[in-house]
Parts: sequence; structure tokens; C-alpha cells
Amino acid sequence: MPLFGAAFDLDGTMLDNNPFHILAWQEFYRKRGRSLSTEEYKANFNGKTNVDVLRYVLEREPSPEEIYTLTDEKEGLYREIYAAHIKPVDGLLDLLELFRSRNIPMVIATSGIPVNIAYMFKHVPVEPYFKTVVNSTHISHGKPHPEIYQVAARELGLAPERCIAFEDATVGIRSAAGAGMKVVALTTTHTAEELHGADLIVPDFTSLNLDKLADLVSGRRG
Repeated sequence: MPLFGAAFDLDGTMLDNNPFHILAWQEFYRKRGRSLSTEEYKANFNGKTNVDVLRYVLEREPSPEEIYTLTDEKEGLYREIYAAHIKPVDGLLDLLELFRSRNIPMVIATSGIPVNIAYMFKHVPVEPYFKTVVNSTHISHGKPHPEIYQVAARELGLAPERCIAFEDATVGIRSAAGAGMKVVALTTTHTAEELHGADLIVPDFTSLNLDKLADLVSGRRG
């Protein structure tokens, strides 16, 4: 039995890329004569599926054709803007290697779309560490609904209470906690005060070790 299982959000957690998603959505808005603030993005976009975001942007239910066309437009802008900057969050690669050495199963649980996931794997070659990627095409309800982390726990082969979710978004914290997981939140997008629902809050992965994480799962503190 492994010490625990690990489920990683992608955007803002494995990659500190939310500033570039903001820029992409701001360009998307600019083309339509609108503006988008960082505060509005954090409150209504971060951590959510593109379908949920488009419901907010359009203020109605988007058609399947609109979902495809508008998602393709926005994500193309994101990949173009981010290409020269992509890199993993500090400490991620060392933590993944540590987990692999201790046979800790890992999955990715992201609201992102497959083309962006493939884009990340092309530039940050971490795919071999993960059993699978649970993404927006595998779920009916986006974060903060717990479905994505319920699916992640099944893929890990462990009860949710034996799993840790790594997140950066408030909706992601609610999703993972709702599924019964412990949550480690990174302050890449939100302040520590905004991430108050997490069990542990860190700036990046460099301060994490197995003892600290095992204690989190077991309920021990200190």
C-alpha cells in the first residue's frame, strides 16, 4: 500500500501559466470591444472548464459549434503567448521523481483540454510519471463539483481520504475537498488568505517532503 496517492491540477499548479491564460482571455475580449480584469478572471475563470467559462462570457448556453470555435480561438492565443515562457513550477520535477521512487501513484486532474495537455507534455516531459490524465472530456461537471477528483481517486486505486490534491484555484480546492481528499494549495494565482480552504498552503513544491505529506494524510500535524 503506497503512503498516499497524488492528483495534480495542471494550470497554475504544475505550470505557473495563469498570467498567460489571463492575457489570452484579455485579447479574446479586446477583439470584441470588451475588457477583462485580473480580479474578474480569478473570480469567474480560474480552474473552470472552457464550457463553464463560455457560459459566463456569453451569458447564455453556448452551442456545440460555439464551444469548439471559441475554445479553439482562445487556446490558440494562449499557446502563442506562452510558448516562449513555459516551464514547470519550482520543485515539481524533484517532487515527481521522489514520488516515483517511493511508488506513489500519480494522476493529473485538470479542467484543461487535451490539446493544451499535449502542449505541456511536449515542452515539459513529465507524462511518464502519471498513470493517466483526467480532463474536461472525462467529466460531466466541472470544478467546484467533486466529480473530477472522484474519478482521479478511482484511477489512483485509493480511497479519496488516502489521496492528496495539488491545486492553485479556489474552485479546485472545493472540488478536491468535496471528494474527500486533502489539499495542498500553491499561491501561484491566489493569495494564501484566498486559499483558506486548503489543508496546507505553499508558494511552490520546494518545501514539500514525504514526511510532511504523509502526516497530512494521516491527520498528524507538526
